[in-house]
Amino acid sequence: MKRILTSLISVLFIVLQAFAADKLTLSTVVIDPGHGGKDPGAVSKDGKSYEKTFVLDIAELLAKKIREGYPGVDVIMTRSTDHYVTLNDRAAIANKAGADLFISVHINSSAGTVANGYSVHVLGQSHKKGTDLYKANLAMVQRENSVITLDDDYNPEAIGFDPTDPESYIFMTMMQSANLEQSIALAQIIGDKLAAGPIKSNRGVSQDPFYVLWKTSMPSVLVELGFISNESDLQTLRDSGSREEIADCLYKAFGAYKEEYDKSMMPSDEPAGKMRKAEEKPAAAAEVLYGIQIATLSKVLHEGDSRLLGYKPIVIKTPNGKLYRHVIAVSGSKAESEAKKAEISKSYPDCFLVKIEGETISRAK
Repeated sequence: MKRILTSLISVLFIVLQAFAADKLTLSTVVIDPGHGGKDPGAVSKDGKSYEKTFVLDIAELLAKKIREGYPGVDVIMTRSTDHYVTLNDRAAIANKAGADLFISVHINSSAGTVANGYSVHVLGQSHKKGTDLYKANLAMVQRENSVITLDDDYNPEAIGFDPTDPESYIFMTMMQSANLEQSIALAQIIGDKLAAGPIKSNRGVSQDPFYVLWKTSMPSVLVELGFISNESDLQTLRDSGSREEIADCLYKAFGAYKEEYDKSMMPSDEPAGKMRKAEEKPAAAAEVLYGIQIATLSKVLHEGDSRLLGYKPIVIKTPNGKLYRHVIAVSGSKAESEAKKAEISKSYPDCFLVKIEGETISRAK
């Protein structure tokens, strides 16, 4: 009996270890096929092909590949049929699921027929010096964001966003995502993997004010998989085998990103979640603090940086030591930190309350 009990305890310990390890891996992805239902998205010049149809097929193929290749990953689709989903609901689905990743799938279009190729987009302004974001990509961004006007309860004053007003985009791009660097990393991987697909022209990675990316609270990208207005891209998209190839490229990109993500969350030689003040001094081990996490970055922002909104930060390493979680409005009182969240949210809409105990950090409940 003792031997059996010992074996059961050993098995339970292994299961618990596996469960704990799984919580540190990329475990939930939301795939978002753009448009749908009463919103066809971009339409081919001959009126026979719709963006909503192409992206749903590619998204379903991608979801199937991830489910088969990574059975431990929960794959959620914002829509699996030809029906309309609001931009707010798409983001809400991802946020409610606590997703680790959000991939929005689209097809591009232009007034002419020359533009072709794929591109990948993350939230923000163009990082290229001298580039006027609003002249370069405004037509595409406005087209994708104009979907919000189809919502039955759409009220630009109530939500503070009007897709036809340039000031809305200026406001949006001031609110940089706390997950921007991870989003860019994923976008770059997707761009590289798509190069092996049937559409060869790579238009690059850019930062643009897409509403659906603004509203999600995890690393998020929007992919434009060719131009429906270009005859060559259109013929590729109409071919089921080519759509399968595109989905396979996206699947390989997901796998590459997941591998890097999982590695970053694995324990390193130093204690997980090592805490440091901006000036690199260790925090008291027994101290329990609360604060607002605003960003996870590859470098430390030190006290006095304007992005810290005047607060003195606490910086917490991820387990692999490659990234740094930035927490501001730190206090020994949960209520005091939480009271400052509303104001901080104006600059960081993805921020959240955390509890810091010893050398560990967790979302505060």
